Amino acid sequence: MTEVVRAYGLDGLPLGLVLLILFVAVLARSHATYWAGRAVARGAAYEGTHRHGPRLWQRTVDRLAGFAGTPLARTGLTLVHRWGPLAVTAGYLTVGVQTAVFAAAGLLRMPYLRFTVASLPGSAAWAAVWGTIGLSAVWGAVALAAGSPWGVAALLAVAAVVTLVVVRTRRRRTAEAAVAGTAPGGTAPGTTTPRPR
Repeated sequence: MTEVVRAYGLDGLPLGLVLLILFVAVLARSHATYWAGRAVARGAAYEGTHRHGPRLWQRTVDRLAGFAGTPLARTGLTLVHRWGPLAVTAGYLTVGVQTAVFAAAGLLRMPYLRFTVASLPGSAAWAAVWGTIGLSAVWGAVALAAGSPWGVAALLAVAAVVTLVVVRTRRRRTAEAAVAGTAPGGTAPGTTTPRPR
C-alpha cells in the first residue's frame, strides 16, 4: 500500500474497499471544489452580503474567491477553456493544477452533468494510482535512473526535450496570435472570452 492509504488510515483494509473509499473521497472533494467555483461565479458580492450555509462552506467560498485571481487559477481557466471536460478528467492525474481545474470548471459554469461524467474516470484513475503505486513508483524510477550516469543523462535529456517543446509551442502561439491580431489566449485585445456551452 502507499503513503496515501496509510495517511487515510486504510492500510489494513482489502484493496477493493480502499479503492472505493479513495474514489468517493476524491469525487467528493472535486465536486465540492466545483460547487465552490459555481458559488463564486454566482457573485462574490452576493455571497459577501447574503452569507448563508455552514461556516465551512463560507470559508471555502472565501478562499476560492481569493484564489480566482492567482496565476494558478488562470492556468486552470485556460485549460478548461481549451480542453473542456478532458481537462477535468486529466486534472485528477496532475499535482498542483488539480484544484485549479475543478474550480475553473465551476467558475466557467461547466454544466454539472458534463463535469460529473468527466470526473468519474478521473476519480477512478486517481484512486487506482494513489491506492496502489502512488508517488512511490515515480520517485523509485527517478532514484533508479539517478543511480547510474546513463540514467542521469536520460533524465536530463527528457527534461531538455520537454522544456524545448514547451518553449517552442509558447513562442509559436504568441507569434500566431500577434499575426492574427489576437491575445495569446485566442481573443482580440480588450474582449472577453466566451463561456463554454
